[in-house]
Formats: sequence, C-alpha cells, structure tokens
Amino acid sequence: MTYRITLQDFPEIPEDTRTKAEEQYRRALEKALGGPDEVEPTYRAWLGVSESGNDQLGNEEVAQASKWQKASNLARQAGFGSLGESAEAYFEFKLSR
Repeated sequence: MTYRITLQDFPEIPEDTRTKAEEQYRRALEKALGGPDEVEPTYRAWLGVSESGNDQLGNEEVAQASKWQKASNLARQAGFGSLGESAEAYFEFKLSR
C-alpha cells in the first residue's frame, strides 16, 4: 500500500510551493518513523488506538500509536517550516492502494 500527503486549506500558494511543503512533510515523517516501510504499520496502530482506546490494546500497539503522534507533529513542523502556520491548514494523510 502507498500513501498520499496533501496540504489542505492553506491560503493560495503556488503549486511548486505546495508540493515542496508536502515533500518536506513526507521526508520528515519517514525519517521520524525509521523509513518508508514503517509508515503504514505505525499509522494503522495509531488508527487502532484512536478507534478502540488504549485499554483494549497491547503495549506494543500503544507505543506504535504514540510514535505516530510524535512523528506526525515533527512532520507538520517540517512541512510548515517555510510556509508559516495557518489556523485552518493541515496535512492530510491517506492510505491508497
């Protein structure tokens, strides 16, 4: 499975600037998680925890979910680094086939 990262709800910016911010987010996310192969399983662990709660999962799943949160926060900082923040803007992460 692959994934797609898109910058959403940011005020009008040139397409190349948007693409650069999305790429910075992707690189920072992959680096924080230990490589591109770690993105999907870590994201799925985070989904599992967010949908069922910490008390229904093992320590490993909870640790993976926590790792996702930290990595996505770092990636957000990297993605917005050259853009500055916007109150409504966010990076959307979607798994794709």
